[in-house]
Amino acid sequence: MVEIASGKLGVGLVPEVGGSIAYFRLNRNGASVDLMRPLSEGDRGRRDPLGVAMFPMVPYANRIAGNCFSFRGRSFEVKPNFPPDPLNVHGSGWLLPWTVARVAADEAVLELSRNGAAEPHQYVARQRFKLSPERLLVHIEVRNSGTTAMPFGFGQHPWFIRDADVTVRFVAGAFWIEGTDGIPTEKIRTPPELGFTDPTHLPKARRNNCYGLWDGLIEITWPSRRIGLRIEADPVFKHLMLYCDPARTAFCLEPQTNVVGAFNMVEEDLHGYDAGVIVLEPGAAAGGSISFVPFEL
Repeated sequence: MVEIASGKLGVGLVPEVGGSIAYFRLNRNGASVDLMRPLSEGDRGRRDPLGVAMFPMVPYANRIAGNCFSFRGRSFEVKPNFPPDPLNVHGSGWLLPWTVARVAADEAVLELSRNGAAEPHQYVARQRFKLSPERLLVHIEVRNSGTTAMPFGFGQHPWFIRDADVTVRFVAGAFWIEGTDGIPTEKIRTPPELGFTDPTHLPKARRNNCYGLWDGLIEITWPSRRIGLRIEADPVFKHLMLYCDPARTAFCLEPQTNVVGAFNMVEEDLHGYDAGVIVLEPGAAAGGSISFVPFEL
């Protein structure tokens, strides 16, 4: 495990498990307070990316309808990568080992190269994890290392502990209705019943929805643990995915550039939809930063 620290904050990284975060913790009066759901020793031994605290989504976030898409007159296919799910989920980055490019006391850089891979996207991805006494800053960047222009997307997939009294607050003007296989079918204005404009407890029903027109801010509080976490994302992260299931002890709020199924919308009239597809010419790159700032209650 690669470990970095600054002040009272500490982060553990597991490059071999999808370039993921194993833990993000605050040392408070000699006791550790987890700010994300930590990776267990069992899941680490199995190299299970679904057990980590946060993993990257690259070269796109979430899913592609039917595992195929068209771009500039060409058709591309991706293969299912996480059985029994029938679709390719979150691209390839989270399922591959990353290389440690640089480590310092308070900073680490991980890299992944997918040149010549048996998938449509050829890319080089980089993640920079920088700790200060006040925050964790995560910068993710992807460069098109192929020979043709391609649509890209990226994001981060953190898991948070679902205490009984946890609250969530964020502002998003659009809500994508989930359809078959998790692919959204329609974009609507966010109904008040599905919004989190004020601090709100998680619903008692399962949710797996993408929000658009997100302002880039999230506030999570765990009152019983007297701790909160503010998330600040760059404008490139236009969408936010909420996943929560009352049967699970963790939930997700995933900042991402593209809406679910965005690659299936590339050649359609996207007026008013703003699917978040980033087209990169050969050699071009795109990236963005997300900050995680803990605060005491």
